[in-house]
Amino acid sequence: MTTTRAQPLVLVVEDYPDAREMYAAYLQFSGFEVAEATNGLEAVEMAETLMPDIILMDLALPRMDGWEATRRLKGNDRTRHIPVVALTGHALAGHAEGARQAGCDAFVTKPCLPDALVAEIKRLLESPPRSAEDAGRAARRSMKRS
Repeated sequence: MTTTRAQPLVLVVEDYPDAREMYAAYLQFSGFEVAEATNGLEAVEMAETLMPDIILMDLALPRMDGWEATRRLKGNDRTRHIPVVALTGHALAGHAEGARQAGCDAFVTKPCLPDALVAEIKRLLESPPRSAEDAGRAARRSMKRS
């Protein structure tokens, strides 16, 4: 179920107010609508209510971490189609693979250039929806190339 909007809605899930506000401001400047959540529990609730076009998910969050929030979103028939971009300060290869196994569609290391983040969002929004099996194969291929 996709809602028709003038601009794609990005749900930014980040517990640090300065980072969340910076992402939100740049995304709005880049032509996106933005909703904000401060923890994984809020992210799951807001995703079910707002049905955003894409979710930027910090992985280290209070109340419910981004790993669990992503697993819940991808396990829910209503929200599993929403692309989730993992945002994390941990650049280790194991974190990228763990994020993909949790259901993340992409992995971006913080700090990141705002233009690079917008480019990744646009790439995911323009990609045709994939089944979970296709997404898993693509994630394994991209990890082998890294």
